[in-house]
Amino acid sequence: MISISILSLSACSEQTEETYSPKFSAAPTTTETEYIFGVHPLHNPQRLFEVFGPMMEYLSNNIEGVSFKLEASRNYPAFDKKLYARKFHFALPNPFQTINAIDRGYKVFGKIGLDQNFRGIILVRKDSGIKKVSDLKGKAVSYPAPSALAATMMPQYYLQTHGVDVMTEVDNRYVGSQESAIMNVFLGQTMAAGTWPPPWNEFRKQRPEVAEQLTVIWNTEPLIALGLVALPEVPDSIIQQVIQLLTTPDEHGQGTDVLWRSEFSGVVDPATNDTYFVVRNFLNDFAKKVRPLK
Repeated sequence: MISISILSLSACSEQTEETYSPKFSAAPTTTETEYIFGVHPLHNPQRLFEVFGPMMEYLSNNIEGVSFKLEASRNYPAFDKKLYARKFHFALPNPFQTINAIDRGYKVFGKIGLDQNFRGIILVRKDSGIKKVSDLKGKAVSYPAPSALAATMMPQYYLQTHGVDVMTEVDNRYVGSQESAIMNVFLGQTMAAGTWPPPWNEFRKQRPEVAEQLTVIWNTEPLIALGLVALPEVPDSIIQQVIQLLTTPDEHGQGTDVLWRSEFSGVVDPATNDTYFVVRNFLNDFAKKVRPLK
């Protein structure tokens, strides 16, 4: 497409239509709308771009007139700050962040992943001597962040309901990322670590020699998969195209080996705000039994 730029006419009164000639430019006129898509810190930023960059390209290539820009965050607090300030047009938060996003005006339009995979796991070193939950009394436990639902809150709820007072009998250490939580227990800086299946599975692939020395000692009950949210300012027509593309990737050449699909077993479903009511129930119970929520 060739765009035409019209040069301003000279102020000289003698200039006529015959003296005007158009100037042609090879650069196309663009009216593309860019949407920022935030993903909570499932992995470090580099890995996050490896996994979700292709998803942004897939959406951009299949929705006319728009593009999607992935924005990673270095840790949970950084992501929370941007999400709650409504910086993201679209976001993939954890279910706790999804509830907070709803309360700040976002609307849920989908969820991604298998519900049964959204559970907390607690890791220890194989040589730790930890056998039962009470063995963690007086010990340090590492987690990514206070707001990490599967990796922090659900393991803390598990410990609390299995005989350990999390706030008085455990040294809770929030270390910023999933990988850091895992490495803390490997290095002996903590006796246990909270995380959840996707980052643990990825860690086992990337660091098998380290993972071999660790074991999952306890699993929590599952809750619900990650939410997909959008700002109300985003046109419904765009949101509908996004969920249609994410729920029918096979029709658009996105095989199961594409990283963003394999990350969540290729499962994406439509959802609404009401889908996440179960999370409010869990959070209310957590706040009563474990610690208050900020």
